[in-house]
Amino acid sequence: MVKKLIRLFTTALLPVSFCATVYAQNPTAPPPPPKPNTVDTTNKVWKIHGQNTLLINQSSFSNWAAGGINSLAANAILDYDFNYKRDKWSWDNKVILAYGLSRQPDIGWRKNDDRIILNSLLGYQAAKYWLYTFYGNFQTQFAKGYNYDNDVRTLISAPFAPAYLTFGPGFAYKRSDSLRINFSPLASRFTFVTNDYLSALGSYGVDPGKKNLYQLGASVDAYYKVGIAKNITLENILKLYSNYLKRPQDVYADYAANLYMKVNKVVTVNLGVELINDPLARIAQENNGVIEYHSLLQVKQIFGAGVTYKF
Repeated sequence: MVKKLIRLFTTALLPVSFCATVYAQNPTAPPPPPKPNTVDTTNKVWKIHGQNTLLINQSSFSNWAAGGINSLAANAILDYDFNYKRDKWSWDNKVILAYGLSRQPDIGWRKNDDRIILNSLLGYQAAKYWLYTFYGNFQTQFAKGYNYDNDVRTLISAPFAPAYLTFGPGFAYKRSDSLRINFSPLASRFTFVTNDYLSALGSYGVDPGKKNLYQLGASVDAYYKVGIAKNITLENILKLYSNYLKRPQDVYADYAANLYMKVNKVVTVNLGVELINDPLARIAQENNGVIEYHSLLQVKQIFGAGVTYKF
């Protein structure tokens, strides 16, 4: 009788033990509730980031046998990206605002950087890395620019003199936000010269007295950013434009290379070089006492250490 009771009790416990073992191995407890004040970023379509940089470059000499000129330069650069991505649509926007001044004794303050750049690329994905696009670019400057010849100061540029507006449909290869190339085979380009003095001279390709110039041609816009070492980044920007309507062989080219070297979270060392070949921009040159205007390679270089705030 006792053996029968033990056998019956054991048989009744087997299913309970099996269920307890399965539950221990595969818990099905509900996940914990989300923490308060948390934001779900899985469906975020906008990515906004940028950096604010202040560069300082200074040299000072006192009783220095080898000679030298005291100088001070300061540059402020705002570089922002506003990128949208949803399904097959993308919209990349870049804003660069830069202004700089340098000072030397007996010369005073002169600007060494002056840029307003707005770049926009709307794309619809056609393949993994290929997009149908509509491209837009606008460039001008904040303040007047001068050519200095001894004590003579000659106006050569001003806000919206020139200003460039380029736009058109095309297609792009976009590997990532750090590598993209856009080609627009039918791009419109407007050159504006709103300053009366520069307009009367026919500066930047406009007819004398006119304040705008229209071109139709092909445009290439490329961007590549790569880390070349720890805390060192190289940014490359290339713009090309060929006018179908007049002398298409005279290609406008603008290449900029920016090297960013990070010292710590806020201190950086920056080196920037920009080369521009603009067939329509005539630079005044003196030849045997005669002022002549020629299209020359434009070169700008900026180097300095400063503070950078990124977000």
